[in-house]
Amino acid sequence: MTAKTYEQELRAAGFVAIAGVDEAGRGCLAGPLVVAAVILDPEVEFDKLTDSKLMSKKNRELTRTQIENTALAISVVEISAQEVDQIGIHKADIQGMRRALARLDVPTDFVITDGFSVDGLDRPSLAMKKGDKLCLSVSAASVMAKTHRDQLMLELDNQYPEYGFASHKGYGTQKHISALRKYGPTPIHRVTFVWNKDVQEAS
Repeated sequence: MTAKTYEQELRAAGFVAIAGVDEAGRGCLAGPLVVAAVILDPEVEFDKLTDSKLMSKKNRELTRTQIENTALAISVVEISAQEVDQIGIHKADIQGMRRALARLDVPTDFVITDGFSVDGLDRPSLAMKKGDKLCLSVSAASVMAKTHRDQLMLELDNQYPEYGFASHKGYGTQKHISALRKYGPTPIHRVTFVWNKDVQEAS
C-alpha cells in the first residue's frame, strides 16, 4: 500500500481530519525551526505537490497559494534559535509539532508526521519515513514550512546582510561559515550548532 493510498484507507475507515506535519530548517546554523501542520480537503487535487525540497521555487509558491485557498486548516509555528539551543533540536522538533497541531482550527482525527513520532497525542498517529515525499498532507506541511521559513530568512537577510541568508537560508555553507568567522554569531544563530566541532573543522 502506498502512502497516498494509506490516506485514502484512513478516510474509508472514517477518519475525516487527517493532519500532516513537517518542519523546515532542522539542520540550519541560523534562524528558527519552522513546523507546519495541514489538513487537506480530500476533494482537492494537486498536480505538483511533493516534498518541498524537490519542487522549484515557482511551483512551491503556486502550491502554497493553492493550499492556503483550499486546506481545511493550516498552522505554522516558529521555534527560536534560543529555544533550539536550550532544549536541543530533536526536542524542539517535537515541541514544534505539538504546538502546530494544537493551533489547528479543526480538531484532528489522525496525525501523520515526517519521520518523528510524537508521544502522548490524544489521537491515532503514524510516523512515516519520507512522509514529505510520499504523503500528500505531509507534503503540504513541508511546503508551508519551507516557504514560510524562506520568506523569513529573506527578511533576516535585510537585517544581517553580511551573512548571505538570502542565498543559503541559514545552512552551513562555506560563505556562511566564513561570515561567522569574520563577524561572529548574531542573536538568530544557534550557538550550539555554530560551535559544533564539524562546523569549526569545515571552516
